[in-house]
Formats: sequence, C-alpha cells, structure tokens
Amino acid sequence: MPVHMTDDGVRLDYLLTGPEDAPALVLSNSLGTDRSLWDAQMDRLGLFYRVLRYDTRGHGASDAPAGDYSLERLGRDVVSLMDRAGLARAHVAGVSLGGITALWLGVHAPDRVDRLVLANTAARIGSVASWADRKRLIETGGLAAIAELTMERWFTATFRSAQPETVARVRARLVAVPVTGYLGCCAALRDADLRVEAGGVGARTLVVTGTHDPATPPADGAFLAEVIPGASLLELDAAHLTNVECAEAFSDALVAFLAA
Repeated sequence: MPVHMTDDGVRLDYLLTGPEDAPALVLSNSLGTDRSLWDAQMDRLGLFYRVLRYDTRGHGASDAPAGDYSLERLGRDVVSLMDRAGLARAHVAGVSLGGITALWLGVHAPDRVDRLVLANTAARIGSVASWADRKRLIETGGLAAIAELTMERWFTATFRSAQPETVARVRARLVAVPVTGYLGCCAALRDADLRVEAGGVGARTLVVTGTHDPATPPADGAFLAEVIPGASLLELDAAHLTNVECAEAFSDALVAFLAA
C-alpha cells in the first residue's frame, strides 16, 4: 500500500481509488478503527469519486508514535496526504475522531474543503475527566479492557445480536490498535474544543447522528447543525458507528448530499 511520510517523520498508510477525473473525497476513520471502517460505502463511492482513505496516525498500518497528539496535527496529516495525492480540494467525511478532524479542516483549511460530512461527532467530545479515566483503564489492561464496553457503545443491542460477525470484526480491529496510537489520539480528543470556531465553517455540511449514540449524542450533532450556516441534520436509528449499523441509509444520504 502507498505510504506517505509526514513532516514530523510519521508514515501514514493510505489508499487512493476511483476514477482519476472524478471529484475527490477524503474519508477519515474513528478512534479505534482504521480505513476499513468505510468498506460498506466503497462500492457506491468508488464509482463516482476519487477516494482517499487512510489510517489515522496511531491506527491500522500507520505509525503510532508515543506521546500526545493534537487535533491540529491530525488535520495537518490530512492536508499533507491531499498534497501527496495531488488533491487541491476535496469533500471530507469523517466519523467521530474523523468527524472532528474534518471539522478542523473546515475551520482551518477551508480552501481545501468542498463539502463536509460530520458523522457521530461533536465540537467537543467527552471531558478531561472521561479521557483520563479511559487512559487509566488502557494503561492497566490494554485495549482489551475496554473492548466489550466499546462494542456496546458503538452498536445497539439489536445490531450486536443480528450481526455478531461484523461486531467481532470491528472488535478485533480495536484491540489491534497500538496502545501508544490510541492514547495519542485520546489526548487529541481530550484537548480539542471547536465549539466557538465551528460557526465559521463555510462549506456545505451534512451532520449525521445516531439516536442511540452514547458517545456523541444527537444533541451534539444538533449543536453543529445549528451553528454551522446552512447545515443539514440526519438522525439514524443506530448507536455510534452509523455508517456500519445503518450502512445502506448512510450511503444513500452521503451520495445524495455530495451529488446535490
């Protein structure tokens, strides 16, 4: 797979697929997943878009340097990947951590962003105390210590019962994430707060929430839709990973929004 070296010496693994003359689309994964998070969307998106998928710093096949990361660093990783891929401008879609990364781009790199899709995310995710508690759990027991609780937060009980193989696959990817990378991204989320800046987004924006999402509840998405001028809001009957649990409805909405 192609590998991009950032200005601070971190290797980011990525894929660039789809017609070369198609509009560009960047997809950013959530905390604890990798670029395969978007697999259910790719049959549709790959027909119409030049898609850049990547493993966020600290995840998948990308490097996982020790220490705290920042939201700015994660956003600049995306800009540098776009430069590497020759994408002057792109639609950007992200889930959770990927969503707030996309929001950062909309605020701080507006010339690189066409449309934004902010899924199951918030301008401020969690609290300093909640991230500190999670860090202590992981430092003691690794990612296996939070795996079952995370699946309960990511998927509804109905989906976990109906799709155990999908849940098992997502769980396996979570526990495979390097601890240093997961904690580095936790620090980025702990410190990130775009509540004041979010209203400055000028890109046309779709906000997606999950009715049963305990991590970024519908109220978080409603706030974004309210403060971002002209933003649209879609609520799906799912928990945190709406693009997996409601894959068809999510894909339909994404394609319709980007093509409108």
